[in-house]
Amino acid sequence: MPQIFHRSTNLISRLSIYGAAFFVILAGYVLYALSGSPYVTDVNQPKDQPVPFSHRHHASELGIDCRYCHTSVETSAFAGLPPTQTCMTCHSQIWTNAAMLEPVRASYQNNKALQWTRVNAVPDFVYFNHSIHIAKGIGCTTCHGPIGDMPLTWAAKSMQMSWCLDCHRNPEKYVRPKEYVFNPAYDPPSNQLELGRELVKKYKIKSLTDCWTCHR
Repeated sequence: MPQIFHRSTNLISRLSIYGAAFFVILAGYVLYALSGSPYVTDVNQPKDQPVPFSHRHHASELGIDCRYCHTSVETSAFAGLPPTQTCMTCHSQIWTNAAMLEPVRASYQNNKALQWTRVNAVPDFVYFNHSIHIAKGIGCTTCHGPIGDMPLTWAAKSMQMSWCLDCHRNPEKYVRPKEYVFNPAYDPPSNQLELGRELVKKYKIKSLTDCWTCHR
């Protein structure tokens, strides 16, 4: 019986199969890389705000405690955003005519809250509680990055599940003494792992990685 297909068909078939497999792997890698890119996560991308608020100026240069503005961070799931009255505590006395603060003055006069844009937010299907993390010695900069150096606020971490799980599996890498939780200039010591293991025991931190911990 004469040969129906040319011998080169075998090579073409193999190349097609390998090529398809390579394409699937490449496509998967591209999608994975894209999902973690700043284009999707907004990491390191400052967002427009009604007022160009500087954490570097307020938290680092002036030494204002995080809890002065984020009043519920120790007692609630939500850290809280400051009402205009908090801003006007100072700005009714200083920088009273600054053009950039006109939205703050208008908000105060009209009794209408400023519409701040959330920078760090987890999806609606994820449960997160600020207060328990604060109580266990997880500092602001652990999740929010070098917030004390930010002239404008941006997300420093992806807030993706793999990032959360890294801390939940290895809390000793991130926990710090509670007196430094709100210190924007805190620098982990060289013996962080040794210190972290001691603090994990002291603060009774559990490595919670069950799905229901965050997806309730």
